[in-house]
Amino acid sequence: MTSAPVPVLYSVGQLAQALGVTARAIRFYEDKGLIAPHRAGVARVYAARDRARLMLILRGKRLGFSLREIREFLDLYDADPAHEMQTRQLQQAVRKRQAALREQRAAIEESLAELGEIERQCAAALAGKTE
Repeated sequence: MTSAPVPVLYSVGQLAQALGVTARAIRFYEDKGLIAPHRAGVARVYAARDRARLMLILRGKRLGFSLREIREFLDLYDADPAHEMQTRQLQQAVRKRQAALREQRAAIEESLAELGEIERQCAAALAGKTE
């Protein structure tokens, strides 16, 4: 007789530790409706699905996506069993984010060059004062 696999459940503390975030962050994502743990009495318990969703949320945040965009990706994942719509939308969002990051990189490089020039001017002015 084969028994059904026992689901892995996490407390908020265990999940926070496993993913390197605070329990407060997990509760924040829960309040935003991005994860929906079950209850065991008064305690929240998180299943493997919640852990996977939280990993996707954290990755999305790390890559600079908004919570609204992350919610859309997660909602599409749930609505589209083949994940085609989700994949297309994710691809479009990734391209948009890449373009924004390239623009930021160009602006940063420009700022660094300008700051370098100002620093050289300051050094030259100070060198002239010490002679």
